[in-house]
Formats: sequence, structure tokens, C-alpha cells
Amino acid sequence: MSTTLITAHPPSALSMLLVDNVDRQRTEQPWRVDAACADIGAAAELFFSDELTDIAAAKRICADCPVIAPCLEAALTNAEPCGVWGGQLFENGKIQTVKRRRGRPPKVPRPEDQLPDVPIPEHLQRLIA
Repeated sequence: MSTTLITAHPPSALSMLLVDNVDRQRTEQPWRVDAACADIGAAAELFFSDELTDIAAAKRICADCPVIAPCLEAALTNAEPCGVWGGQLFENGKIQTVKRRRGRPPKVPRPEDQLPDVPIPEHLQRLIA
């Protein structure tokens, strides 16, 4: 008869890095706690989707967010590679004003393809150039 010793595995380097990253973000960017997207959980993929309906939904969430300006400022400062940040769509670290479906555009624009226009705060417009 053999005895098996069960030991707890130490946390992986990746899990420690993720925990450190979340802690750092809370310390360096306290506005994240108040963000409208902070409590949506599984819907987080909306903010990093290529689908126009998802992007529109993410922009609508941002439009009513109390911390839209600091979120956009952080995204511009960090040159976020993609996603919806502060109500704006980022691709390759730059704000995209137009996003369309793949393929030939329709002769009559589809209403569901119209993305909501979320204005950029004046004090951040200088960072866009």
C-alpha cells in the first residue's frame, strides 16, 4: 500500500502576472473601478469584437460611462492596439472613425451598420493628431 502526498501547486507565473497587472491598474488608474464596463463580466468581448453590432453596443455602454474621458486619455497615451476605449474604436493604436463590413458596401446603408457617434472631449482632441 502506498501513500500519496497531495501538495498545493504554487501559483503559475502567468497567474501572478495577471494579479499583479490588475493590482497595478487599480493603483495607477483608479477610475477603472467606476467604469461602466467594469461590471459587465461576460460581455467584455463586445469591446474587442470585429462585428459592427458588438462595436455599436460597446460604444453605447461607453456613451453613458462616468469615466469616459480618463479611459480615452489612457487609451491614447498607451496607444491601445484595438478595441473600444472611451467610446472610440481603436485599430493599430489609432482611433478609427469609420468601420464597415467586409466586402462590397451596400448601395443603401444598413441601419445596423451605423455606429453611434460618441464625442471626444475637447481637452483630449490634441492627443489625436
